[in-house]
Order: sequence, then structure tokens, then C-alpha cells
Amino acid sequence: MTRLLIVIALTSVIHLINTLIYSVRLSGVRTQRLATAISLFNVIFLISSTANMIQAPLLSAIVERSINTALGGVAVPGRLNEFVDTPAYQVQLGLLAEDIRLVILAATLGTIIGALMIPTFVRVFSRLILIFDEIGSVPRLVLLILFSPRRLRRAMDYVQVPSMSEIRRTAHERIGLPKGFLVFNVVVTGIYTTGVLSALYAGALFPDYRSTAVLLSAIVNGFATVLLATVVDPTAARITDQAIRGVRPERDVQMMVFWLAVSRLAGTVLAQLLFVPAALLIRFVAQLIV
Repeated sequence: MTRLLIVIALTSVIHLINTLIYSVRLSGVRTQRLATAISLFNVIFLISSTANMIQAPLLSAIVERSINTALGGVAVPGRLNEFVDTPAYQVQLGLLAEDIRLVILAATLGTIIGALMIPTFVRVFSRLILIFDEIGSVPRLVLLILFSPRRLRRAMDYVQVPSMSEIRRTAHERIGLPKGFLVFNVVVTGIYTTGVLSALYAGALFPDYRSTAVLLSAIVNGFATVLLATVVDPTAARITDQAIRGVRPERDVQMMVFWLAVSRLAGTVLAQLLFVPAALLIRFVAQLIV
């Protein structure tokens, strides 16, 4: 249970940071320093990368423990798949599926928290961009944040949690954005959220070749990568560049950030629906390979 709670916490942090990525474009537009904004956020993204490195082996350990518990210590290489249909193994599969769905739920929770933090993050991050522009050094910027109480107190003045009335007003505001790339962002997020999780579950469904199943997560994630690289990111970049050039108002970028966060939230909910079908697809491909 402790291991699962750690995975849930790390998953929330990962998705919180990945949600805040959207607000980097708005900070770049406000400060007219988009390249600097993206570069500085990479420092924050290291937290997400570190959490991901810790999360992955913990998730794998949870799956391995479920498989070993279901097998009851039986070790017959090449014949483990014969035990998949036994009642004891099916019970463990059910418990494992519940655990993984909790992890996906943590992704939804992290996305909600990240979305609520966007207004505050934009203000604070824009301030950090301007400070960096003055001192020109990331290490000095980090030291300034850590050891300057005055700067920290001033940063707290930027805390702003959007109210429900503001969210409703923004949601009902007419937007001049292409709708298609927001729909694709739902799909991309749903696939990315469940990709590795489905591959791990596929390994439990096909225990003799679970390593093969896990490595086949690229089958699920590859489709999302293509959509992200060809539809979502280029469209968001074009809207941001147009705002920097003055072709679009800054409000369009604000609306884009809002709807990208909403579509990301919808994507984490979609992941709950994709979880088992994606696992079955990966198991099918693994069976074809072996």
C-alpha cells in the first residue's frame, strides 16, 4: 500500500507539472521572451523527470508482486500463461486493475491542481523570467529564490486561485481557436496517461512474456506522439507566435491555455476507458511477436 501511495503522489506531481507547461507560452507572450520561458521551464521539468524515474520501477514492482502473489510461488518457465485463467489469478488481476485505475485517477487530480495553479504560475513565472533577464544565470536565480525571503514574500502576492464564476465565464466565452487540435489533445493525453500503465497490465495478462509486453508500450504511445508533433504542438506554437507578433490578442493565448488544460483533464478521464482495450491490444501484438 505504501508503494502504491508513493506512485499515486508521484503521478499527481508529474501531471501537475505537465499541465503547467501550457502556461509557459502565456508567460512567454507577456514577457516577449518565449525562448527564455521554455528554457527556464526545463529546470522545473527536471522535477517531473525525476518523479517519472522513481515512479516507473515502483509501478513495475507492484505488477510483479501481483503476478507472483497470483502464481502462489509456482515457477514453471514457459507455462505461466496457463495460470492466467485460474480464479486466484483473476482475483489478483482485478486488484491490480483497481490499483492502476487509482494511479490514473491521481493523474486527473494532478491535472486539476495544475489547472487551478495556472494563473498564479503565469504571474510568478513571468516575474522569474524578467529576473533571469537581469542576472543572466540559472544557478544565481535559484539561489536568489531560495535565500531571499523578500523575493519569496513578494512572490506570494501573486497567488490567485480562479473562482468558479471566473471558470464558468471563461468556459462560455467565444473563442477564436481551431477546435480540432483541442480534441486531438484529449486523445493524446488519454493515450499518454494510460500507455505505460496498459503495457504493465498487459504484462500481467501475458506473464510468460511480460517484458515484451511492457516494451510494446510504444505501440500505444507512438500514435499519440504523431498527433502531438503534427497537430497539437504546431497549432499551439502558431497561435503563440501570432500573439507575440500582435496578429492575435493575448486573450487568445489565455483561452488556449485554459482549453488545453480542460482538454488535458478530459484526456485523463478518457484514459480510464482506454486502459483495458490498450492492454488487450498490447497483449495481442506481444502474442503475435512471440
